[in-house]
Amino acid sequence: MHPLDHTRQTTLITGASSGIGAEFARRLAARGSNLVLVARRADRLKELAEELHQKHGREVTPIAFDLDQPAPGAALAQEVESRGINVTSVINNAGFGTWGLFHESDPERLRRMISVDVTAVVDVSRAFIDQLRANGDGYLLNITSVAAYFSIPNQGVYSATKAFVLSFTEALWAESRGTGVRVLAFAPGVTRTEFFDVVGTTDAAGGSSYQTPADVVTAALRVLERRDPPPSSISGHRNHFLTVSPRYFTRRRAVTLTAANTLRQR
Repeated sequence: MHPLDHTRQTTLITGASSGIGAEFARRLAARGSNLVLVARRADRLKELAEELHQKHGREVTPIAFDLDQPAPGAALAQEVESRGINVTSVINNAGFGTWGLFHESDPERLRRMISVDVTAVVDVSRAFIDQLRANGDGYLLNITSVAAYFSIPNQGVYSATKAFVLSFTEALWAESRGTGVRVLAFAPGVTRTEFFDVVGTTDAAGGSSYQTPADVVTAALRVLERRDPPPSSISGHRNHFLTVSPRYFTRRRAVTLTAANTLRQR
């Protein structure tokens, strides 16, 4: 596989208005990529787009867009096409979580989380994958989580959505071999972003030490820019150890150990 040349990329980033998504935007603009920034908050997107264009001279297009809608991928692709933009790479970063026992959770909030964290990832990937394959030198980067490797009481649906993204992306990695398109599922650990503001509690961190968005993006780009990236990777040695450790237990024991940490925080 040829080295990844960011100056040849026009990269679409979902969830680009803050946190990891905004950090990807800043880092990629500095590397010479043109950008399409997608999120619901138009004011933040416009401010970030102007900052990056002025600082790096790249084409940065903000698109205010809610991924929780029917066929979000087709609608987003149509909007991008109407602006005459040829997307060569995609980062599916948008997502949010919840915290609480399943039987006490708001069904509408769970539906919306699955819509954004799962359905939109698949739909946006499908809407742009042919275009990425035609260009043949970009990437599809799906942001998952260390939660993908655990069954987490109080976050049962969230951890399942991230497990879905991990499995889906690894399969797509295999399907994309030989096309020139890099496909990677990247799992941050607990990261200091607005994620916990949305969740409504820091209990979901489970006492873990925080990474910064800069830590996560540095690690992700280091893997993505390899000559032959793996199907998935995890941010940080400690997080890698945590995700490997359940393999040495039965499923029952692994869930019991996780529950001992998460359920006691209620």
